Amino acid sequence: MAAVEFLPNVYWVGVVDWNLRDFHGYAAAPRGTTYNAYVIKGEKTVLVDTVSAACSRAFFEAVEAVVPLEAIDYLVVNHVEPDHSGCLMEAVERIRPEKIFCTAMGKAFMLSHYHRSDWPYEVVQTGQSLPLGGKTIDFLELKMLHWPDNMGCYVREDGLLISSDAFGQNWATSERFDDEMDFNEMAGLMGSYYANIILPFSEHVLKALGRVEELGWPIRMIAPSHGVILRGHVEEAVGLYRRWARQEVARKAVIVYDTMWKSTALMAEAIAEGLIEKGVTVRVFHMKACHHSDVVAEVLDAAAVILGSSTHNNGMLPLMADMVRYMEGLRPRGRVGAAFGSYGWSGEAPKQLSEALERMRMKVCDVLRVKNVPAEADLAVCKDLGRRLAGEVDALAGA
Repeated sequence: MAAVEFLPNVYWVGVVDWNLRDFHGYAAAPRGTTYNAYVIKGEKTVLVDTVSAACSRAFFEAVEAVVPLEAIDYLVVNHVEPDHSGCLMEAVERIRPEKIFCTAMGKAFMLSHYHRSDWPYEVVQTGQSLPLGGKTIDFLELKMLHWPDNMGCYVREDGLLISSDAFGQNWATSERFDDEMDFNEMAGLMGSYYANIILPFSEHVLKALGRVEELGWPIRMIAPSHGVILRGHVEEAVGLYRRWARQEVARKAVIVYDTMWKSTALMAEAIAEGLIEKGVTVRVFHMKACHHSDVVAEVLDAAAVILGSSTHNNGMLPLMADMVRYMEGLRPRGRVGAAFGSYGWSGEAPKQLSEALERMRMKVCDVLRVKNVPAEADLAVCKDLGRRLAGEVDALAGA
């Protein structure tokens, strides 16, 4: 796509990846994504980030439509992950920048990724500035959002925060701005990105938001590394990030299960009925029909997480083991939970699921096991568990 000047002398020079479906090898990206890079012109000119190496031709065409490569003075590397630095080797070779601005960890990661000790690294910290003549960049370390090297740039004259992965969305669009799109749809994709990428580092999100307030930076626009640029809903987006970082929850429950012969599925349906009867919003996921990243996107604001599995070889079914390991790594906290499942003779899976919930610091309300096929009385117990969980949900969600 063509470069877009979205502020005076500030340009989007990214690439739209319409065909991406697997993001970083662990998250589904059914809507594709963008790799966003930016050019800022003053008396000196800066290129902020590059894109995936697979998109190098389109990227350099976009940059050269704005400025000749040899006229770029500096590179800023906000993040060394290959979808943002994939063209860095070629960029350094063709641009020959005076300096490459990065964090200390950014320099260390570039050395271990690209093995070039001869590059003109310039390590910066929060509060340091880069005057360009007509534009001023203030640097902000965004450690663990979501790598140790992440950094943001604030363009002082425009109130623009180039936020690296924070506020990103996996969304391939011809539109570049949030006010050209449906905000609720964008917020949902931003939430999915947060749940799958940023959630384990929520404490760092709150610290970063607090640091921006301390610095007194008015944020009028946010330009992330993926998805659309925020200009019409900045306050709403910051509010959502603050809520997600605090792990505030809604009146909602997520039921996740796998089953062999449908017995555990019957239990899941009965638990859902009890919750729905009490007016709780419910999402039910059978792991043979969904991706683990879709599940955690719904867990993001859920007050209850209910896990079920048949017992197989003295443990849970493989897809549930994957789901549980993935969810544990993302560290959702402060919810209520329950575990359930049918079994033939040993029945270890529900206990293992309960232990996983406890490791995630969730209050486990019950562990239900049914031998083989649930009878009507068993399903009544499951439905009653749903009703009881609804009370716990109300207490957490402040209903």
